[in-house]
Amino acid sequence: MPGDISIDEITWLRANSPAWRLLRAENAPLVLGFLHRVFVHGNARAVSAADLEALLDDELYAIRQRNPDSFPKSARDYLDDWARPEAGWLRKYYPDGIDEPHFDATPAVEKALAWVRSLGEREFVGTESRLNTIFELLRQIVHGTEADPAARIEELTRRRQEIDDEIERVLAGEVPVLDRSAVRDRYQQLTATAWELLSDFRQVEENFRRLDRQLREKIAGWQGGKGELLDDVLGSRESIAGSDQGRSFQAFYDFLLSQARQEELAGLLDRVNELSDLAERDPRLRRVHYDWLDAAGRTQAVVAQLSEQLRRFLDDQAWFENRRVIDILREIEGSALRLRDAPPAGLTVEIDAAAPALSLPFERPLYAPVRKPRLDSQDIRPAGRDEETDPTALFEQAHVDPGPLRDAVRAALRRSAQATLAEIVTAVPLRQGLAELVAYLALRDDAFTAVFDDTCQERVTWTDADGLGRTATLPRVTFTRAGAAR
Repeated sequence: MPGDISIDEITWLRANSPAWRLLRAENAPLVLGFLHRVFVHGNARAVSAADLEALLDDELYAIRQRNPDSFPKSARDYLDDWARPEAGWLRKYYPDGIDEPHFDATPAVEKALAWVRSLGEREFVGTESRLNTIFELLRQIVHGTEADPAARIEELTRRRQEIDDEIERVLAGEVPVLDRSAVRDRYQQLTATAWELLSDFRQVEENFRRLDRQLREKIAGWQGGKGELLDDVLGSRESIAGSDQGRSFQAFYDFLLSQARQEELAGLLDRVNELSDLAERDPRLRRVHYDWLDAAGRTQAVVAQLSEQLRRFLDDQAWFENRRVIDILREIEGSALRLRDAPPAGLTVEIDAAAPALSLPFERPLYAPVRKPRLDSQDIRPAGRDEETDPTALFEQAHVDPGPLRDAVRAALRRSAQATLAEIVTAVPLRQGLAELVAYLALRDDAFTAVFDDTCQERVTWTDADGLGRTATLPRVTFTRAGAAR
């Protein structure tokens, strides 16, 4: 047994472990068989209550056909019993945006199933492949932690020599292949490791949820300052991703997302599946990498969901704190009003102003010397007697009277509480073109206010003096009654 475990620890596990409770339960065969078929064998991570209830109802119907007196409860009652905290075999939750409960198996089910599977008799027990795995892991640990460049080069040289020797033997016609027992040994270990890795994802999700729950408890009971809380929260979130489990999971996920690794893995699985020496071939193993990707993606989604929930939790905490500050300010205002109406004797306070006037040094603008314009009058000459000057250019300056424009806006606001510039121009067309449109944008009046919305745009059309249609695209301008705005 790896590690030491005391009698007290075993006693505590016997009383508190959900997996142990499942093995001791009276309907343990039903729970293990049904949950294994739906969640483990089917690699399902979230099943709706209606679908899971229908599957369990079919399972109970088949059992009652053989034994009418067995399992008297309904399928829904059994699911609720298995999801209670006293059992802990199913996790019942509501996904975001869905009002129907969903179920997922807990890591306790995986642990109980692993123990039950270990009780079965195995005709063949491989040992060579596990010994080779141990040696390979030891080499990776020792040589992966070696910091001496000379030692690393020596090891790489040795491995290169081994490869060169193997190449020479193959070129000489000596091609060693694994026999049937060796292939069977390694395939057995491959299958066990693949499904064990798939079942571990539920434990990884549970560990992430436990870390998040501990962080929420810390936030709820925090008594220090907000800055210290923020530092602690950020450090805790980094610890989730930076923990040994978080780094290992991220490395696995990045490794599996590599296109080259996926193609290599799929090719190896196809070739293994085509071997004729495998009598105990598992057909699910051919697509196990897709199950890994699906489970790892769900785990990543859980981490992202927990981060989003934590952000909303912190926003709610900040809202409650702001609400408390507002309540305190209102209490101070109420006390001040009561003291104003009935001031206590001998209480006199004088202040210079209702608010202090703050003038910070860095708010003062820097000195900027005034640039004097240079006038050059050397090229100015008087007009000759024979030269004619056209004075009509002085009278072509367009002047827009804002009075009719205000009347048009007021007329539109008498019909409704607000009106857009495009609606006003449609009702009262522009006569002076773009100059009149610009004058609308600069209108100021006590009867209405203009609101500019940069997120929306509108088109204003008119006909100029030459009879040509013009169109201007500008942010939406909405005129609103002054009383409605207040």
